[in-house]
Amino acid sequence: MQCREEAMGRGVWVPALGLLVWLCCLTLGPVQGGKVLVVPVDGSHWLSMKLLVNELSLRGHDVVVLVPETSLLIQSSENHRTEVFQVPYTKAELDAKFTELKDGVFIKTPEITDMFVNVERLVSFTSLQVTGCESLLHSQPLMDRLRGEGFDLVLTDPFLPCGSILAHVFSIPAVYFLRGLPCDLDTKAVQCPTPPSYVPVYFSDNTDNMNFPQRVKNMFMTMVESYMCHLIYAPFDGLISRYLGNDMTYKDLIGQGAIWLLRYDFTFEWPKPLMPNMVHIGGINCAKRGPLPADLQEFVDSSGDDGFIIFTLGSMVSQMPEEKAKHFFDAFRKIPQRVVWRYTGVVPEDAPKNVKLMKWLPQNDLLGHPKAKAFITHGGTHGIYEGICNGVPMLMMPLFGDQGSNVHRMVARGVAVKLSVFDVTTEKLLEALNKVINDKSYKEKMMTLSAIHLDRPIEPLDLAVFWTEFVMRHKGAAHLRSAAHDLNWIQYHSLDVFGFFTVILITVIWVTLKCCSFCVRKCCRKATAKRKRE
Repeated sequence: MQCREEAMGRGVWVPALGLLVWLCCLTLGPVQGGKVLVVPVDGSHWLSMKLLVNELSLRGHDVVVLVPETSLLIQSSENHRTEVFQVPYTKAELDAKFTELKDGVFIKTPEITDMFVNVERLVSFTSLQVTGCESLLHSQPLMDRLRGEGFDLVLTDPFLPCGSILAHVFSIPAVYFLRGLPCDLDTKAVQCPTPPSYVPVYFSDNTDNMNFPQRVKNMFMTMVESYMCHLIYAPFDGLISRYLGNDMTYKDLIGQGAIWLLRYDFTFEWPKPLMPNMVHIGGINCAKRGPLPADLQEFVDSSGDDGFIIFTLGSMVSQMPEEKAKHFFDAFRKIPQRVVWRYTGVVPEDAPKNVKLMKWLPQNDLLGHPKAKAFITHGGTHGIYEGICNGVPMLMMPLFGDQGSNVHRMVARGVAVKLSVFDVTTEKLLEALNKVINDKSYKEKMMTLSAIHLDRPIEPLDLAVFWTEFVMRHKGAAHLRSAAHDLNWIQYHSLDVFGFFTVILITVIWVTLKCCSFCVRKCCRKATAKRKRE
Protein backbone atom coordinates (compact mmCIF):
# COMPACT_ATOMS: atom_id res chain seq x y z
CA MET A 1 0.00 0.00 0.00
CA GLN A 2 2.80 2.40 0.88
CA CYS A 3 4.56 1.64 -2.42
CA ARG A 4 1.33 2.28 -4.27
CA GLU A 5 0.91 5.65 -2.56
CA GLU A 6 4.50 6.60 -3.40
CA ALA A 7 3.95 5.58 -7.02
CA MET A 8 0.75 7.63 -7.16
CA GLY A 9 2.64 10.56 -5.65
CA ARG A 10 5.32 10.24 -8.32
CA GLY A 11 2.58 9.94 -10.94
CA VAL A 12 1.15 13.25 -9.84
CA TRP A 13 4.43 15.09 -9.45
CA VAL A 14 6.14 13.98 -12.68
CA PRO A 15 3.57 15.60 -15.04
CA ALA A 16 3.41 18.68 -12.78
CA LEU A 17 7.20 18.97 -12.85
CA GLY A 18 7.21 18.59 -16.61
CA LEU A 19 4.59 21.30 -16.96
CA LEU A 20 6.64 23.60 -14.73
CA VAL A 21 9.76 23.04 -16.84
CA TRP A 22 7.77 23.67 -20.02
CA LEU A 23 6.41 26.95 -18.64
CA CYS A 24 9.90 28.02 -17.61
CA CYS A 25 11.15 27.34 -21.12
CA LEU A 26 8.37 29.45 -22.52
CA THR A 27 9.25 32.33 -20.23
CA LEU A 28 12.88 32.11 -21.24
CA GLY A 29 12.00 32.29 -24.93
CA PRO A 30 12.48 35.43 -27.02
CA VAL A 31 9.97 38.23 -26.56
CA GLN A 32 8.37 39.44 -29.77
CA GLY A 33 8.15 43.15 -29.06
CA GLY A 34 5.66 45.33 -30.87
CA LYS A 35 5.79 48.99 -31.83
CA VAL A 36 3.35 51.23 -30.00
CA LEU A 37 2.56 54.86 -30.78
CA VAL A 38 1.20 56.62 -27.67
CA VAL A 39 -0.84 59.81 -28.04
CA PRO A 40 -1.70 60.86 -24.46
CA VAL A 41 -3.85 63.61 -23.00
CA ASP A 42 -1.96 65.99 -20.74
CA GLY A 43 -2.64 66.49 -17.06
CA SER A 44 -4.00 63.82 -14.72
CA HIS A 45 -5.07 61.69 -17.69
CA TRP A 46 -1.40 61.00 -18.39
CA LEU A 47 -0.57 59.86 -14.86
CA SER A 48 -2.47 56.59 -15.15
CA MET A 49 -1.70 55.95 -18.82
CA LYS A 50 1.99 56.31 -17.97
CA LEU A 51 1.74 53.14 -15.85
CA LEU A 52 0.67 51.10 -18.88
CA VAL A 53 3.24 52.80 -21.12
CA ASN A 54 6.08 51.96 -18.72
CA GLU A 55 4.89 48.36 -18.34
CA LEU A 56 4.76 47.88 -22.11
CA SER A 57 8.32 49.20 -22.34
CA LEU A 58 9.50 46.84 -19.60
CA ARG A 59 7.96 43.92 -21.50
CA GLY A 60 10.10 44.58 -24.55
CA HIS A 61 7.86 46.75 -26.69
CA ASP A 62 9.18 49.77 -28.58
CA VAL A 63 7.07 52.65 -27.30
CA VAL A 64 7.04 56.16 -28.79
CA VAL A 65 5.13 58.91 -26.96
CA LEU A 66 3.98 61.95 -28.92
CA VAL A 67 4.33 65.05 -26.74
CA PRO A 68 3.44 68.67 -27.57
CA GLU A 69 6.33 71.06 -26.96
CA THR A 70 4.06 72.88 -24.49
CA SER A 71 2.65 70.49 -21.90
CA LEU A 72 1.65 70.38 -18.24
CA LEU A 73 2.82 67.02 -16.88
CA ILE A 74 4.14 64.88 -19.75
CA GLN A 75 7.92 64.51 -19.57
CA SER A 76 10.57 62.39 -21.22
CA SER A 77 11.55 59.07 -19.66
CA GLU A 78 14.23 56.41 -19.95
CA ASN A 79 11.50 53.80 -20.42
CA HIS A 80 10.28 55.11 -23.77
CA ARG A 81 11.15 57.36 -26.68
CA THR A 82 9.60 60.78 -26.98
CA GLU A 83 8.66 62.63 -30.17
CA VAL A 84 8.02 66.33 -29.56
CA PHE A 85 5.85 68.26 -32.01
CA GLN A 86 5.32 71.99 -32.27
CA VAL A 87 2.05 73.65 -31.26
CA PRO A 88 0.79 77.15 -32.06
CA TYR A 89 0.36 78.22 -28.43
CA THR A 90 2.61 79.07 -25.51
CA LYS A 91 2.81 77.66 -22.00
CA ALA A 92 1.20 80.85 -20.70
CA GLU A 93 -1.78 80.42 -23.05
CA LEU A 94 -2.18 76.78 -22.03
CA ASP A 95 -2.05 77.67 -18.33
CA ALA A 96 -4.59 80.45 -18.89
CA LYS A 97 -7.03 78.06 -20.57
CA PHE A 98 -6.65 75.55 -17.77
CA THR A 99 -7.15 78.28 -15.18
CA GLU A 100 -10.45 79.14 -16.88
CA LEU A 101 -11.62 75.58 -16.23
CA LYS A 102 -11.13 75.95 -12.48
CA ASP A 103 -11.89 79.68 -12.33
CA GLY A 104 -14.17 80.62 -9.49
CA VAL A 105 -14.62 77.13 -8.04
CA PHE A 106 -13.63 78.31 -4.56
CA ILE A 107 -15.62 81.52 -4.41
CA LYS A 108 -18.71 81.38 -6.64
CA THR A 109 -21.89 79.61 -5.58
CA PRO A 110 -22.96 77.14 -8.29
CA GLU A 111 -26.01 78.02 -10.38
CA ILE A 112 -27.97 76.17 -13.03
CA THR A 113 -26.43 78.36 -15.74
CA ASP A 114 -22.95 77.23 -14.67
CA MET A 115 -23.49 74.04 -16.67
CA PHE A 116 -23.40 76.06 -19.89
CA VAL A 117 -20.49 78.18 -18.65
CA ASN A 118 -18.48 75.05 -17.84
CA VAL A 119 -19.25 73.58 -21.26
CA GLU A 120 -18.08 76.81 -22.86
CA ARG A 121 -14.81 76.69 -20.90
CA LEU A 122 -14.29 73.03 -21.79
CA VAL A 123 -14.86 73.76 -25.47
CA SER A 124 -12.39 76.66 -25.25
CA PHE A 125 -9.78 74.39 -23.63
CA THR A 126 -10.24 71.50 -26.06
CA SER A 127 -10.30 73.86 -29.03
CA LEU A 128 -6.77 74.92 -28.10
CA GLN A 129 -5.75 71.26 -28.05
CA VAL A 130 -7.39 70.76 -31.45
CA THR A 131 -5.18 73.47 -32.93
CA GLY A 132 -2.16 71.61 -31.54
CA CYS A 133 -3.41 68.38 -33.09
CA GLU A 134 -3.92 70.11 -36.42
CA SER A 135 -0.37 71.40 -36.22
CA LEU A 136 0.87 67.83 -35.79
CA LEU A 137 -1.21 66.50 -38.68
CA HIS A 138 0.17 69.18 -41.01
CA SER A 139 3.78 68.55 -39.98
CA GLN A 140 4.55 66.43 -43.02
CA PRO A 141 8.16 65.48 -42.14
CA LEU A 142 7.08 64.17 -38.72
CA MET A 143 4.03 62.40 -40.16
CA ASP A 144 6.18 60.70 -42.81
CA ARG A 145 8.69 59.62 -40.17
CA LEU A 146 5.95 58.20 -37.96
CA ARG A 147 4.35 56.41 -40.88
CA GLY A 148 7.71 54.83 -41.72
CA GLU A 149 8.09 53.45 -38.19
CA GLY A 150 5.56 50.69 -38.92
CA PHE A 151 3.61 50.90 -35.66
CA ASP A 152 1.40 48.00 -34.65
CA LEU A 153 -1.16 50.10 -32.79
CA VAL A 154 -2.00 53.50 -31.35
CA LEU A 155 -2.58 53.75 -27.59
CA THR A 156 -4.50 56.94 -26.89
CA ASP A 157 -7.07 58.71 -24.73
CA PRO A 158 -10.05 59.68 -26.94
CA PHE A 159 -10.73 62.73 -24.78
CA LEU A 160 -8.83 64.46 -27.60
CA PRO A 161 -9.01 63.43 -31.28
CA CYS A 162 -5.37 63.29 -32.39
CA GLY A 163 -4.64 59.65 -31.56
CA SER A 164 -7.84 58.39 -33.22
CA ILE A 165 -7.05 60.35 -36.39
CA LEU A 166 -3.51 58.96 -36.55
CA ALA A 167 -4.78 55.40 -36.13
CA HIS A 168 -7.19 55.96 -39.03
CA VAL A 169 -4.57 57.63 -41.23
CA PHE A 170 -1.93 54.95 -40.57
CA SER A 171 -4.53 52.15 -40.91
CA ILE A 172 -3.59 50.55 -37.59
CA PRO A 173 -5.84 49.55 -34.67
CA ALA A 174 -6.44 51.88 -31.73
CA VAL A 175 -6.58 50.95 -28.05
CA TYR A 176 -8.40 53.55 -25.97
CA PHE A 177 -7.47 54.29 -22.36
CA LEU A 178 -10.02 56.42 -20.51
CA ARG A 179 -12.37 57.02 -17.58
CA GLY A 180 -15.17 58.09 -19.89
CA LEU A 181 -16.10 60.84 -22.34
CA PRO A 182 -18.40 63.83 -21.89
CA CYS A 183 -22.08 63.03 -22.63
CA ASP A 184 -21.25 59.29 -22.73
CA LEU A 185 -19.86 59.48 -26.25
CA ASP A 186 -17.81 56.35 -25.58
CA THR A 187 -20.87 54.16 -25.02
CA LYS A 188 -22.66 55.75 -27.97
CA ALA A 189 -19.66 55.23 -30.24
CA VAL A 190 -19.52 51.48 -29.55
CA GLN A 191 -23.32 51.17 -29.94
CA CYS A 192 -23.69 50.12 -26.31
CA PRO A 193 -27.28 50.27 -25.03
CA THR A 194 -27.79 52.68 -22.12
CA PRO A 195 -31.46 52.54 -21.07
CA PRO A 196 -32.31 55.76 -19.19
CA SER A 197 -34.68 53.76 -16.99
CA TYR A 198 -31.76 52.45 -14.90
CA VAL A 199 -28.56 54.02 -16.29
CA PRO A 200 -28.34 57.50 -14.69
CA VAL A 201 -27.11 60.41 -16.76
CA TYR A 202 -24.02 62.21 -15.47
CA PHE A 203 -24.79 65.09 -13.08
CA SER A 204 -28.41 63.96 -12.70
CA ASP A 205 -27.75 63.00 -9.03
CA ASN A 206 -29.66 59.79 -9.72
CA THR A 207 -28.61 56.26 -8.80
CA ASP A 208 -29.45 53.15 -10.80
CA ASN A 209 -32.62 52.74 -8.66
CA MET A 210 -34.92 55.56 -9.81
CA ASN A 211 -38.53 56.34 -8.99
CA PHE A 212 -40.86 57.90 -11.56
CA PRO A 213 -39.86 61.59 -11.03
CA GLN A 214 -36.18 60.61 -11.17
CA ARG A 215 -36.73 58.71 -14.41
CA VAL A 216 -38.47 61.77 -15.84
CA LYS A 217 -35.47 63.87 -14.80
CA ASN A 218 -33.10 61.29 -16.28
CA MET A 219 -34.94 61.30 -19.62
CA PHE A 220 -34.97 65.10 -19.71
CA MET A 221 -31.24 65.27 -18.98
CA THR A 222 -30.62 62.69 -21.72
CA MET A 223 -32.09 65.16 -24.21
CA VAL A 224 -30.09 68.05 -22.73
CA GLU A 225 -26.97 65.89 -22.90
CA SER A 226 -27.47 65.35 -26.64
CA TYR A 227 -27.43 69.11 -27.17
CA MET A 228 -24.34 69.51 -24.98
CA CYS A 229 -22.65 66.74 -26.92
CA HIS A 230 -23.12 68.66 -30.14
CA LEU A 231 -21.49 71.76 -28.62
CA ILE A 232 -18.56 69.92 -27.03
CA TYR A 233 -17.56 67.89 -30.06
CA ALA A 234 -18.16 70.47 -32.76
CA PRO A 235 -14.40 71.39 -32.93
CA PHE A 236 -13.50 67.68 -33.19
CA ASP A 237 -16.04 67.09 -35.96
CA GLY A 238 -14.68 70.14 -37.79
CA LEU A 239 -11.10 68.85 -37.63
CA ILE A 240 -12.09 65.39 -38.82
CA SER A 241 -14.17 66.83 -41.64
CA ARG A 242 -11.24 68.97 -42.80
CA TYR A 243 -8.64 66.23 -42.50
CA LEU A 244 -10.51 63.00 -43.27
CA GLY A 245 -13.62 64.13 -45.10
CA ASN A 246 -16.24 61.50 -46.02
CA ASP A 247 -18.80 63.16 -43.72
CA MET A 248 -17.27 61.31 -40.79
CA THR A 249 -17.98 62.51 -37.25
CA TYR A 250 -15.82 62.02 -34.17
CA LYS A 251 -18.32 59.47 -32.90
CA ASP A 252 -17.95 57.48 -36.13
CA LEU A 253 -14.15 57.67 -35.90
CA ILE A 254 -13.72 56.45 -32.35
CA GLY A 255 -16.32 53.76 -32.98
CA GLN A 256 -13.57 52.04 -35.00
CA GLY A 257 -11.48 51.48 -31.83
CA ALA A 258 -10.35 47.90 -31.22
CA ILE A 259 -10.35 47.82 -27.39
CA TRP A 260 -11.61 50.26 -24.78
CA LEU A 261 -9.67 50.11 -21.50
CA LEU A 262 -12.03 51.69 -18.95
CA ARG A 263 -10.49 53.00 -15.73
CA TYR A 264 -13.39 51.96 -13.53
CA ASP A 265 -15.27 48.90 -12.34
CA PHE A 266 -18.60 48.25 -10.67
CA THR A 267 -17.36 48.94 -7.16
CA PHE A 268 -17.39 52.55 -8.33
CA GLU A 269 -19.67 52.76 -11.38
CA TRP A 270 -23.36 51.85 -11.48
CA PRO A 271 -24.06 48.44 -13.09
CA LYS A 272 -24.84 48.89 -16.78
CA PRO A 273 -24.40 47.07 -20.11
CA LEU A 274 -20.98 46.76 -21.73
CA MET A 275 -19.87 45.71 -25.20
CA PRO A 276 -17.40 42.83 -25.71
CA ASN A 277 -14.51 45.18 -26.56
CA MET A 278 -14.89 47.21 -23.35
CA VAL A 279 -12.55 46.09 -20.54
CA HIS A 280 -12.59 47.21 -16.90
CA ILE A 281 -9.19 48.20 -15.47
CA GLY A 282 -10.40 50.19 -12.45
CA GLY A 283 -7.69 50.58 -9.82
CA ILE A 284 -4.81 50.36 -12.32
CA ASN A 285 -3.14 53.23 -10.49
CA CYS A 286 -3.20 51.43 -7.11
CA ALA A 287 0.41 50.48 -6.53
CA LYS A 288 1.87 48.60 -3.59
CA ARG A 289 2.65 50.88 -0.67
CA GLY A 290 6.20 52.16 -0.80
CA PRO A 291 8.42 53.63 1.91
CA LEU A 292 7.81 57.23 2.97
CA PRO A 293 10.52 59.89 3.30
CA ALA A 294 12.07 59.82 6.76
CA ASP A 295 10.55 63.11 7.99
CA LEU A 296 7.09 62.19 6.69
CA GLN A 297 7.36 58.70 8.15
CA GLU A 298 8.18 60.13 11.58
CA PHE A 299 5.30 62.64 11.30
CA VAL A 300 2.64 60.01 10.61
CA ASP A 301 4.10 57.30 12.87
CA SER A 302 3.96 59.62 15.87
CA SER A 303 0.31 60.55 15.27
CA GLY A 304 -0.79 58.11 17.98
CA ASP A 305 -4.20 56.48 18.15
CA ASP A 306 -5.84 59.55 16.58
CA GLY A 307 -3.97 58.94 13.32
CA PHE A 308 -3.71 61.40 10.45
CA ILE A 309 -5.64 62.82 7.48
CA ILE A 310 -4.46 63.09 3.87
CA PHE A 311 -5.61 66.24 2.06
CA THR A 312 -5.04 66.87 -1.63
CA LEU A 313 -7.12 68.34 -4.43
CA GLY A 314 -5.39 66.46 -7.22
CA SER A 315 -2.36 66.92 -9.42
CA MET A 316 -3.52 70.22 -10.94
CA VAL A 317 -4.85 72.18 -7.91
CA SER A 318 -2.50 72.87 -5.02
CA GLN A 319 -3.68 76.23 -3.71
CA MET A 320 -6.81 78.21 -2.95
CA PRO A 321 -7.75 81.78 -1.96
CA GLU A 322 -6.24 82.80 1.38
CA GLU A 323 -9.63 83.39 3.02
CA LYS A 324 -10.80 79.93 1.96
CA ALA A 325 -7.60 78.27 3.19
CA LYS A 326 -8.09 79.95 6.59
CA HIS A 327 -11.20 77.82 7.20
CA PHE A 328 -9.14 74.67 6.71
CA PHE A 329 -6.27 75.84 8.94
CA ASP A 330 -8.75 76.80 11.67
CA ALA A 331 -10.55 73.46 11.45
CA PHE A 332 -7.33 71.43 11.50
CA ARG A 333 -6.19 73.34 14.58
CA LYS A 334 -9.20 71.95 16.49
CA ILE A 335 -8.87 68.26 15.68
CA PRO A 336 -6.65 65.66 17.38
CA GLN A 337 -5.51 64.12 14.09
CA ARG A 338 -2.45 65.23 12.18
CA VAL A 339 -2.88 66.44 8.59
CA VAL A 340 -0.64 65.96 5.55
CA TRP A 341 -1.76 68.61 3.05
CA ARG A 342 -0.56 69.25 -0.49
CA TYR A 343 -0.66 73.04 -0.45
CA THR A 344 1.46 75.71 -2.14
CA GLY A 345 -0.60 78.78 -1.29
CA VAL A 346 -0.11 81.46 1.36
CA VAL A 347 0.69 79.98 4.78
CA PRO A 348 -0.50 81.93 7.86
CA GLU A 349 2.04 82.77 10.55
CA ASP A 350 0.02 80.84 13.16
CA ALA A 351 -0.31 77.67 11.06
CA PRO A 352 -1.16 74.72 13.35
CA LYS A 353 1.72 72.40 14.21
CA ASN A 354 -0.33 69.28 13.52
CA VAL A 355 -0.38 70.19 9.79
CA LYS A 356 2.47 69.26 7.44
CA LEU A 357 2.37 71.16 4.13
CA MET A 358 3.96 69.64 1.03
CA LYS A 359 4.34 70.66 -2.62
CA TRP A 360 3.78 67.04 -3.64
CA LEU A 361 2.87 64.07 -1.50
CA PRO A 362 3.03 60.28 -1.97
CA GLN A 363 -0.73 59.84 -1.91
CA ASN A 364 -1.00 56.06 -2.27
CA ASP A 365 1.81 55.40 0.23
CA LEU A 366 0.11 57.62 2.81
CA LEU A 367 -3.31 56.05 2.23
CA GLY A 368 -1.76 52.63 2.77
CA HIS A 369 -0.42 53.61 6.20
CA PRO A 370 -2.35 51.89 9.03
CA LYS A 371 -2.87 55.20 10.87
CA ALA A 372 -4.63 56.91 7.92
CA LYS A 373 -8.10 57.89 9.19
CA ALA A 374 -9.63 59.97 6.38
CA PHE A 375 -8.90 61.27 2.89
CA ILE A 376 -9.97 64.79 1.87
CA THR A 377 -10.15 64.76 -1.93
CA HIS A 378 -11.70 66.52 -4.91
CA GLY A 379 -13.14 63.30 -6.35
CA GLY A 380 -10.78 62.42 -9.20
CA THR A 381 -10.77 58.74 -10.13
CA HIS A 382 -7.08 58.31 -9.22
CA GLY A 383 -7.66 59.35 -5.63
CA ILE A 384 -10.98 57.52 -5.39
CA TYR A 385 -9.44 54.19 -6.38
CA GLU A 386 -6.43 54.65 -4.12
CA GLY A 387 -8.87 55.33 -1.29
CA ILE A 388 -10.87 52.21 -2.18
CA CYS A 389 -7.78 50.02 -2.50
CA ASN A 390 -6.53 51.08 0.91
CA GLY A 391 -9.93 51.18 2.62
CA VAL A 392 -9.85 54.85 3.71
CA PRO A 393 -13.19 56.74 3.98
CA MET A 394 -13.36 60.12 2.29
CA LEU A 395 -14.46 63.71 2.70
CA MET A 396 -15.07 64.84 -0.86
CA MET A 397 -15.17 68.35 -2.32
CA PRO A 398 -15.74 68.25 -6.11
CA LEU A 399 -14.33 71.14 -8.13
CA PHE A 400 -15.13 70.66 -11.84
CA GLY A 401 -15.46 68.16 -14.66
CA ASP A 402 -16.80 64.70 -13.78
CA GLN A 403 -15.82 65.06 -10.12
CA GLY A 404 -19.33 65.93 -8.94
CA SER A 405 -20.72 62.77 -10.51
CA ASN A 406 -17.82 60.70 -9.12
CA VAL A 407 -18.46 62.03 -5.63
CA HIS A 408 -22.17 61.26 -5.89
CA ARG A 409 -21.35 57.59 -6.55
CA MET A 410 -19.19 57.32 -3.43
CA VAL A 411 -21.64 59.16 -1.19
CA ALA A 412 -24.47 56.88 -2.39
CA ARG A 413 -22.39 53.87 -1.32
CA GLY A 414 -22.02 55.27 2.19
CA VAL A 415 -18.21 55.56 2.12
CA ALA A 416 -17.87 59.33 1.80
CA VAL A 417 -19.30 62.66 2.91
CA LYS A 418 -19.72 65.48 0.39
CA LEU A 419 -18.90 69.07 1.27
CA SER A 420 -19.31 72.03 -1.07
CA VAL A 421 -16.05 73.90 -1.46
CA PHE A 422 -17.98 77.02 -2.46
CA ASP A 423 -19.45 77.68 0.99
CA VAL A 424 -17.16 75.65 3.24
CA THR A 425 -16.73 76.94 6.80
CA THR A 426 -14.69 75.83 9.79
CA GLU A 427 -17.81 74.44 11.47
CA LYS A 428 -18.90 72.46 8.41
CA LEU A 429 -15.41 71.02 8.04
CA LEU A 430 -15.29 69.92 11.66
CA GLU A 431 -18.73 68.35 11.45
CA ALA A 432 -17.89 66.46 8.25
CA LEU A 433 -14.51 65.22 9.53
CA ASN A 434 -16.05 64.08 12.80
CA LYS A 435 -18.68 62.14 10.84
CA VAL A 436 -16.20 60.41 8.51
CA ILE A 437 -13.70 59.53 11.24
CA ASN A 438 -15.94 58.66 14.20
CA ASP A 439 -18.95 57.09 12.48
CA LYS A 440 -17.68 53.52 12.09
CA SER A 441 -20.14 52.74 9.28
CA TYR A 442 -18.03 54.73 6.79
CA LYS A 443 -14.91 52.71 7.54
CA GLU A 444 -16.80 49.41 7.56
CA LYS A 445 -18.50 50.06 4.21
CA MET A 446 -15.23 51.22 2.69
CA MET A 447 -13.46 48.05 3.85
CA THR A 448 -16.26 45.98 2.31
CA LEU A 449 -15.95 47.92 -0.95
CA SER A 450 -12.18 47.49 -0.86
CA ALA A 451 -12.46 43.73 -0.34
CA ILE A 452 -14.82 43.40 -3.32
CA HIS A 453 -12.59 45.52 -5.54
CA LEU A 454 -9.41 43.63 -4.66
CA ASP A 455 -11.05 40.21 -5.11
CA ARG A 456 -10.20 39.73 -8.80
CA PRO A 457 -8.55 37.03 -10.90
CA ILE A 458 -6.02 39.34 -12.57
CA GLU A 459 -4.49 42.71 -11.73
CA PRO A 460 -5.80 45.67 -13.79
CA LEU A 461 -2.35 46.50 -15.16
CA ASP A 462 -1.80 42.93 -16.35
CA LEU A 463 -5.25 42.93 -17.92
CA ALA A 464 -4.52 46.18 -19.76
CA VAL A 465 -1.21 44.79 -21.02
CA PHE A 466 -2.86 41.55 -22.16
CA TRP A 467 -5.50 43.27 -24.28
CA THR A 468 -2.99 45.73 -25.72
CA GLU A 469 -0.72 42.85 -26.75
CA PHE A 470 -3.77 40.92 -27.98
CA VAL A 471 -4.53 43.72 -30.43
CA MET A 472 -0.90 43.69 -31.60
CA ARG A 473 -0.88 39.93 -32.08
CA HIS A 474 -4.14 39.78 -34.01
CA LYS A 475 -3.98 43.15 -35.81
CA GLY A 476 -7.11 44.33 -34.04
CA ALA A 477 -10.16 42.77 -32.42
CA ALA A 478 -12.72 42.75 -35.22
CA HIS A 479 -14.51 39.72 -33.75
CA LEU A 480 -15.55 41.86 -30.76
CA ARG A 481 -17.05 44.61 -32.90
CA SER A 482 -20.83 44.65 -32.82
CA ALA A 483 -22.81 44.44 -36.05
CA ALA A 484 -24.83 47.38 -34.71
CA HIS A 485 -22.21 49.63 -36.34
CA ASP A 486 -23.52 48.55 -39.75
CA LEU A 487 -27.14 49.46 -39.01
CA ASN A 488 -28.81 52.82 -39.45
CA TRP A 489 -31.06 54.29 -36.79
CA ILE A 490 -34.22 52.76 -38.25
CA GLN A 491 -32.66 49.29 -38.52
CA TYR A 492 -31.05 49.48 -35.05
CA HIS A 493 -34.42 50.09 -33.40
CA SER A 494 -36.15 47.57 -35.73
CA LEU A 495 -38.56 50.27 -36.90
CA ASP A 496 -38.56 48.76 -40.39
CA VAL A 497 -39.55 45.39 -38.90
CA PHE A 498 -42.27 46.95 -36.77
CA GLY A 499 -43.44 48.84 -39.85
CA PHE A 500 -43.57 45.60 -41.83
CA PHE A 501 -45.58 43.86 -39.09
CA THR A 502 -47.87 46.89 -38.85
CA VAL A 503 -48.58 46.78 -42.59
CA ILE A 504 -49.35 43.04 -42.35
CA LEU A 505 -51.60 43.61 -39.35
CA ILE A 506 -53.44 46.46 -41.03
CA THR A 507 -53.81 44.37 -44.20
CA VAL A 508 -55.21 41.39 -42.26
CA ILE A 509 -57.61 43.65 -40.35
CA TRP A 510 -58.68 45.35 -43.59
CA VAL A 511 -59.27 42.04 -45.38
CA THR A 512 -61.14 40.67 -42.35
CA LEU A 513 -63.36 43.73 -42.19
CA LYS A 514 -64.02 43.54 -45.93
CA CYS A 515 -64.95 39.88 -45.62
CA CYS A 516 -67.23 40.59 -42.68
CA SER A 517 -68.81 43.49 -44.57
CA PHE A 518 -69.36 41.29 -47.63
CA CYS A 519 -70.96 38.56 -45.54
CA VAL A 520 -73.19 41.06 -43.76
CA ARG A 521 -74.33 42.55 -47.06
CA LYS A 522 -75.08 39.08 -48.47
CA CYS A 523 -77.09 38.13 -45.41
CA CYS A 524 -79.01 41.41 -45.48
CA ARG A 525 -79.86 40.97 -49.17
CA LYS A 526 -81.18 37.45 -48.60
CA ALA A 527 -83.28 38.61 -45.66
CA THR A 528 -84.67 41.51 -47.68
CA ALA A 529 -85.51 39.27 -50.64
CA LYS A 530 -87.28 36.77 -48.38
CA ARG A 531 -89.39 39.47 -46.81
CA LYS A 532 -90.39 40.74 -50.25
CA ARG A 533 -91.47 37.28 -51.40
CA GLU A 534 -93.56 36.86 -48.30
